[in-house]
Amino acid sequence: MNIAYWIVAGPLALFYFYAGTLKVLRSRDQLRPMMAWVDRMPLPAVRALGTVEVLGATGLILPPLTSIAPSLAPAAATGFVLLQTGAIAVHLTAEDRRITLNIGLAAAAAVTIWLATGP
Repeated sequence: MNIAYWIVAGPLALFYFYAGTLKVLRSRDQLRPMMAWVDRMPLPAVRALGTVEVLGATGLILPPLTSIAPSLAPAAATGFVLLQTGAIAVHLTAEDRRITLNIGLAAAAAVTIWLATGP
């Protein structure tokens, strides 16, 4: 089960670390081409969301890697499921039907929860 966890959680953590870093460092104009929703959110909220994503990615990797507070890994994955649920709601309220990536990320996070809490 350990290998399966890393196969799912590793790319998930990389995705969130990258996306979170972009949200923290880039301007609204630089984010707009890949994230049209940034115009509907205050920039501090976008920055906070990026920070949460970077911290969550760290939570998926460090606890299982170091065996320190391993319960943080499923907590981080649960946070990502909740984050994607909110992201789907934001897309749908703006009549943006491009939610395939969000559904895939939520599913990967849900599998990560299962793998992190398994025997």
